[in-house]
Amino acid sequence: MTTPRPKRLRRSELSTPGTHPKMIAKAAASNADLAFLDLEDAVAPEAKEGARDNIITGLTDLEWGSTTRAYRINGVHTKWCHDDLIDVVTGAGAHIDVIIVPKVKSVRDVWFVDDLLTQLEHKLNLEHGRIGLELLIEETEALACVEQIAACSPRLEALILGVGDLAASQGIRTGHIGTTEQNGNPLAYPGDMWHYARNRMIVSARANGIDAVDGPYANFANPDGYRREAAWSATLGAVGKWCIHPSQIAIANEVFAPTEQEIKQATDIVEAIREAEAQGLGAANHNGIMVDAATTRVFETVLERARHCGLA
Repeated sequence: MTTPRPKRLRRSELSTPGTHPKMIAKAAASNADLAFLDLEDAVAPEAKEGARDNIITGLTDLEWGSTTRAYRINGVHTKWCHDDLIDVVTGAGAHIDVIIVPKVKSVRDVWFVDDLLTQLEHKLNLEHGRIGLELLIEETEALACVEQIAACSPRLEALILGVGDLAASQGIRTGHIGTTEQNGNPLAYPGDMWHYARNRMIVSARANGIDAVDGPYANFANPDGYRREAAWSATLGAVGKWCIHPSQIAIANEVFAPTEQEIKQATDIVEAIREAEAQGLGAANHNGIMVDAATTRVFETVLERARHCGLA
């Protein structure tokens, strides 16, 4: 029997290289909902094995408060993945909440990690199924079967869109990334070039009761750009976004939580339809707008999110 999926906040997921103990300590003291210590892209090949010890020490010795503790392994196609799992889970298993798996291409990749984790839990007398998984959708093979991936393991807690590797996998012309028609490039894509990928991943996650998280925004010196992309993904139903710099945490925590105005509007509309139902009516007039059960469902979701964020 597996452990039920925990309900975690993922408004902000802070990336921290596993090679820097001081940065790991700052991550533990941050306001990020989740912080993950990285063994993959942020770590040079020759430093990956040594970084495992830093991650074990950081997870076991630091006080993380309410921040979800996670680390990112190398992909299952690499020579490091096996020991990334065995060494760190053996050293810090009771202090790990989530493992992030990059460059997933199929359900087979997820099953490998799931099976090895199950073996380690039995060997180390850890609670079976307590360590959750987040998967990076950053290969065209993964996006093409994301519906199957989202349903493939009870450990899954979230899918993350990684547009950097996805751009390479899809063969996107790099000169067009991050450009718009407004900034003078006549060949720029007319809109959000990641809309399809975002929407497909979010729908797949929602359909399987797991979270959808938007990936990194590399230009951390451009907070407006980060806020814009966070708002796009929040509108589509994502619950959070990666932060590659601590300055992005506050923006993510704000964008992915309902505003006071949204909470008030949702409260007023839900109350209006409940009053109408008590009178035997199927709809209500709220400030000149007809609201019904379908409308209520939308705004009840807002109130649920507000409660989860501690705002209601």
